[in-house]
Amino acid sequence: MNSMDSAKNLIYLVTAKNDKHKWLLINSLIILLTFSFCSCSSDTISSDKPVRDGELLISKSKTFALGFFSPGKSNSRYVGIWYNNLPIQTVVWVANRDSPINDTSGILSINRNGNLVLHHNLSTIPIWSTNLSFPQSQRISTSGVIAQLSDPGNLVLMLNNTKTVTWQSFDYPTDTLLPYQRLGFDRKTNQSWFLQSWKTDDDPGKGAFTLKFSTIGKTQLFVYKHNLPWWRGGPWIGTILAGVPNVKRNRAIFNVSYFEDENNVALAYNMLDKSITRLVVQQSGFFQTLMWDNQKNQWNRFYSEPANQCDDYGTCGSNSNCDPFNFDDFKCTCLPGFEPKFPRDWYDNGDGSGGCVRKKGASVCGNGEGFVKVVSLKVPDTSVVAKGGLSLEECEKECLRNCSCTAYAVADVSNGGSGCLAWHGDLMDIQKLTDQGQDLFLRVDKVELANYNSKSKGVPDKKRLTAILVASTVAIVIFLSFVYCWWKKKRKGK
Repeated sequence: MNSMDSAKNLIYLVTAKNDKHKWLLINSLIILLTFSFCSCSSDTISSDKPVRDGELLISKSKTFALGFFSPGKSNSRYVGIWYNNLPIQTVVWVANRDSPINDTSGILSINRNGNLVLHHNLSTIPIWSTNLSFPQSQRISTSGVIAQLSDPGNLVLMLNNTKTVTWQSFDYPTDTLLPYQRLGFDRKTNQSWFLQSWKTDDDPGKGAFTLKFSTIGKTQLFVYKHNLPWWRGGPWIGTILAGVPNVKRNRAIFNVSYFEDENNVALAYNMLDKSITRLVVQQSGFFQTLMWDNQKNQWNRFYSEPANQCDDYGTCGSNSNCDPFNFDDFKCTCLPGFEPKFPRDWYDNGDGSGGCVRKKGASVCGNGEGFVKVVSLKVPDTSVVAKGGLSLEECEKECLRNCSCTAYAVADVSNGGSGCLAWHGDLMDIQKLTDQGQDLFLRVDKVELANYNSKSKGVPDKKRLTAILVASTVAIVIFLSFVYCWWKKKRKGK
C-alpha cells in the first residue's frame, strides 16, 4: 500500500471516528502524506545541496515543483510551489510573498541553525526564513536537517535521521488550500491555518481577503475583508458548514473532515477520485473550488461563494431574513415580531442594511411570550451564541427563562439532531436556503405567538394536505365508478 492509499484510509477514519481521536488522526494524516522518504535527491534540499534560481525540486510523483518564479508581468522573483505537469503555471504556495528578490541571484538553503533561509548569492542576511529556534540542548547539526517536497505539495523541514518534522509549508498557506491541508487553529500553540488572497496577479503579497475560522462564540468560517466580515460559511452542524449546503450535495466526489474541541479546530478535504482541485481565496473576495479540465487544459469553477446578494454578510441587517430566490420583490423580510428600523430606506429605497427591531409595544419577558419556528435558514451569526449540550426541549426552557435569549436551534443536525445553540441579542446574517437549511426557533411576544398558532392551525401541513388529496381522489373515483355502473344497468333495463 502506498502513502496515498494509506492517506485515503486515514481520511475515512477521520470522518468515522469520534471526536476524541480526530485531532490526532488529522495530524497523523498530514505527516503520513508528507513523506515517501525516498533516497533520491531531486525532491530534497540538504546542507550541501541548496536550490538556486533556475533549479527545481520535483516531488516523487512529479505532481509538484518548487523553484523561483515571476508572477504575471512582474520581474520580481519569488520562491513558490506549483503544479509540475500543467500547461498553465498555477502557484499554490509562496515563501517570500511580501519580500521579493529583484534579480536572479536568490538561493534557498539550510543554514547552520537548521532553518530554511532565502538570501542573495553574495549576502548572508535572509530575505525569508522559517525562523525556528531550538534550545541549546537541542541544537542540531546542519547535516542532520533536510527539506523535502512531498507528493501532496507540502515542503517539509525535518531531522533526517528521525524524520521529526520541525516546519512545514502546509502550516503556512498563502491563498490556496490543497487536498489534505487544513484550515483552523490551535489555541495551545497559538497556531492558525488560514488563506489570504494575493494583492494582484503580479503581486502575491498579502491581499485584502482572508478565509479563516473565527475564535469568538461558536466557531464558524468567514471570509474577511480587512478584518471585517465579507462572507460567512457558518458553524459546522454535524455534516456540513451551515452556510455551505452544496458541500453535502457533492459528497459523492469529495470528502470533508472536521474536528473541534475547546482548544482546536481543523477542517480538511480530499477528492474521492483523481481530480486535481484547489480551494482559493481570490483577489476579488470570492472563495472558490477550482477543478482542472484535462480536455480543455483549463481550470473550471466547481463552487464559488459569495454566490448571490444574500451571501454578502449582513445584506439585510439584523433580525431579518434575506431570500435570494425572491427575484421580483425586495429580498429582505423582517423576522416575525420585528419591523424595519428605518422604514423609509426599507420601503422606498429598497435598502435593508439597517435591519429590523422589535415591534413597538412588544413585551417578550414574562408576559406570555413563546417561540415560533422559522424554517430552512442559514442560522444567524454565532459570534454571539452561547454553546450548550442541552436537548432542544431543554434549550427552549433555558431560553424562555432568560429574557435576553432571542432564539435557539439544533447544534448538530446529524443522526436526528442533538445539542443546542442559543442566541442572545440581535440576530445577524440570516438567509433563506432551498435545502439543507435549519429551523430557527425565534422568541416573540404573545400577540405574535397567537397569530402564528392560529395560522398554523388554519393551514394544514403537507402530510395532511396529501392525505386529504388522496382520500378525495379515491372518493371521486369510487363515486364515478358507481355512477357509471348504475348508468349501464339502467340502459340494459331499457
